[in-house]
Amino acid sequence: MSRFIEGEARSQATLFPERIDDYITEENPVRVVDVFVDSLDLSGMGFKTIPAITGRPAYHPSTMLKLFIYGYLNRIQSSRRLESETGRNVELMWLLGRLTPDFKTIADFRKDNGKAIQKVCREFILICRKLNLFADAFVAIDGSKFKAVNNRDRNFTKAKVKRRLEQIDESISRYLAQIASADRQDTEVSRKKVGRLKDTIKKLKSELIRYKEIEAQMLEAPDQQVSLTDPDARSMATSGRGSGMVGYNVQSAVDAKHHIIVTHEVTNVGHDRSALSHMASKAKEALDTEELDVVADRGYYNGPDIYECEQSKIRAYLPKVQTSGNMAKGLFGKRDFIWISEDGEYKCPANERLIWRMSTEEKGKTIHRYWSSKCPTCSIRARCTTGKNRRVSRWEHEDVLDQVQDRLDSEPERMNTRRETVEHPFGTIKSWMGYTHFQMRTLKHVSTEMSLHVLAYNMKRLLQIMGPVSLMGAIRA
Repeated sequence: MSRFIEGEARSQATLFPERIDDYITEENPVRVVDVFVDSLDLSGMGFKTIPAITGRPAYHPSTMLKLFIYGYLNRIQSSRRLESETGRNVELMWLLGRLTPDFKTIADFRKDNGKAIQKVCREFILICRKLNLFADAFVAIDGSKFKAVNNRDRNFTKAKVKRRLEQIDESISRYLAQIASADRQDTEVSRKKVGRLKDTIKKLKSELIRYKEIEAQMLEAPDQQVSLTDPDARSMATSGRGSGMVGYNVQSAVDAKHHIIVTHEVTNVGHDRSALSHMASKAKEALDTEELDVVADRGYYNGPDIYECEQSKIRAYLPKVQTSGNMAKGLFGKRDFIWISEDGEYKCPANERLIWRMSTEEKGKTIHRYWSSKCPTCSIRARCTTGKNRRVSRWEHEDVLDQVQDRLDSEPERMNTRRETVEHPFGTIKSWMGYTHFQMRTLKHVSTEMSLHVLAYNMKRLLQIMGPVSLMGAIRA
């Protein structure tokens, strides 16, 4: 007798349950997908719920939406894989009523209903809000780069085109020199080599013309960058070592308590400097709160953005960026100069006062300049400046920036909360994607795909927090 667990013989007759519903337990997450989609006002969101009078009958949008939500919940984003699953996956047979749409129909639904799908993602946040999950009104904001359907070789920047044109010119010069050398030999072998080299030069000249056309197209673009496969994708740095990818920058605001993505946005801007107030305002609107606490990293540090947040009752927590190179030179930094608010003056390390001297306009900001007339005779001047006077600049709203720094200094644990909160969702979603690129192209369609990823992530988070049965009860309520 075998000591292993053995299965039944394949020829054994089996009586399966008469109902497919018997295969799906009451706590199966697929039932949550069914209840959630059935609770939506699909027509109000923009889905086409009235069928055409003529032509082949279409699938109801609720059927297709259930298919996509289930697919993204289970790491199945490809329309061809979804088509395959409908014919063999018992959960999908139950969810779709054994309907098996083809991959083209599946892909077209995602492509044609982008705005409506994004509204479905927002609708799930309303359910979370109804459950009072965002009572703390505290979110962490961050961005992450996602690969686009565009190889790096098919993305062109000004530097990349210039470098490639120089390489082609060098290659042509080298081959011409080889042709001249072969002509002097005048042998059968050298004549064949000359023929091959001339063909190569002809191809390089065609390549040169193509790059010239790309260069002209690139210079007309606002950011002087061109992507041939996905026209909206952009080359973005992913680390301080100069490495990067061609893709999109996905911004998100994540609830600090339950790690639910409150709001998100897909951009093709490679930095985060101008995103703080925009994303914070979107999060405040999504949470429907009067006040909001926001934490972000130093990549979001932008004076006007921070000021705008404070004016909108959004308390920001983020570290100040040190842009001056004085400290690297062994000189006193701006932090060594103490601002005396009641006098409107700075106190320097030598206990002298730097008074207001002038004001200027720089990039739409009013900047005040301060310095002391005692700098030339100061005993520690060599540690302060290499010029005649040490000048300190101050933005007219820099009091707000000082408040933000004081707030962070008193609550430094906020930065740990940021790391523990907002980086987890990005890592999870990228893991679900398989560390590959988006399925769709252009900013419009990539935004749709990202909304499905976010909806699936949020739904899985709520399933873990509440459980399927309680979540279905909350949706129906």
